[in-house]
Amino acid sequence: MRLIGEAITRAGLAMAGGKSPWGGSNGNSGDSSGDGSNDAPDGEGPAADGEPGSAGDSSPEGGREGPRNPWLPSGGTPPRRSASIEDIFRSRDPRRSGGGGGPRGPGSNFPQMPRRPDGSSWMPMVAGGVVVAFLFFSSFHQLDPGEQGVVTRFGQYSHVIDSGISMTMPWPVDSVKVEDVRSFTVDTIPEGSEEKLMLTSDKNLVDLTYLVRWNIKDLKNYTFRLADPKETVREVAETAMRASIAQISLNEAISGEGRAKVEGDVRQRMQDLLDYYKAGIAIQGVEIKKSDPPAKTKSAFEQVTVAQQDAERDRSNARAWAQQKLAEAEGNAAQFDKVYEEYKLAPEVTKRRMYYETMERVLRNNDTVVAEADGVTPYIPLPEVARKAKAETSEASQQGGQ
Repeated sequence: MRLIGEAITRAGLAMAGGKSPWGGSNGNSGDSSGDGSNDAPDGEGPAADGEPGSAGDSSPEGGREGPRNPWLPSGGTPPRRSASIEDIFRSRDPRRSGGGGGPRGPGSNFPQMPRRPDGSSWMPMVAGGVVVAFLFFSSFHQLDPGEQGVVTRFGQYSHVIDSGISMTMPWPVDSVKVEDVRSFTVDTIPEGSEEKLMLTSDKNLVDLTYLVRWNIKDLKNYTFRLADPKETVREVAETAMRASIAQISLNEAISGEGRAKVEGDVRQRMQDLLDYYKAGIAIQGVEIKKSDPPAKTKSAFEQVTVAQQDAERDRSNARAWAQQKLAEAEGNAAQFDKVYEEYKLAPEVTKRRMYYETMERVLRNNDTVVAEADGVTPYIPLPEVARKAKAETSEASQQGGQ
């Protein structure tokens, strides 16, 4: 790098006619611009340590010819220089002379902390007090009613604390994880509009949506026995529901006939399985919210349901007609038996009465008048009388209906 700098300096001198524009000689120009050591003797002038007058003094005071440095002030005043790092910290240190008194040093924008009588800082005592306060407050724990906390010491299980105020070793020796063991957690399976299809005993599919309510009964087992207790509850619920639904038919699942039995069966199956795992979970209840056929076959199931309802209605009508005909037949049979009893007592009389009753029933609505012999003149217009009586009866019935 130094060689490259010297080459650039020589090229500049060549362009300036062989003279340094800052008054230096040809041979020493490179040193004055490169490392700040100019024509002054080493260790004698301020140029050796970068003090004012290093480059600027060399040309005017040394009597060397050449153009004046335009960045140096004219006259005998020393040129200005930028503040060094020692000047900056010297101005902020109140213990050093010339730094100024008071809480703010010259050029400082931040207040300084007051010092102890012996001159030392309060900072170690403040830091120690903060640490002690943190350890003290991390040792006390106040839990709400229905809450419990599991305490781990260096990551290992230690004990369980109940609701109220408890004390443990400070953090990070002891860590406390608080859980609400009294409130019920309600899981809806499946979540959202997802379809959960299960197979019934008659090889049909049914879409189920159900709720599971559970809570924590053993916090230690709940925390350490299962990797994901909530997901385990959902998986155990699905397993138990599939096993219970497989024992009833589709009609029982849809109509709700076997719903109560299935809910109780699922709850018992889940509790047995979770107790086997020592999950520390108590199942409080299972409720089936929806049991429908699959969405793709729902219209077909509805048509089948309508057809079944129509068939059931027709069967009911048929049973009513059959009962009516049976009653009529029984009535006719009873009437026949009664007539037969009379016939056995007086056969001729009974036959003649039956003949007259039959002819009367047959000829009742006939307009024809039957005369027994020729030459007989009917004085009463029986057909007109019959039609008039029929018309009056019909008119009376209409007025009564209005």
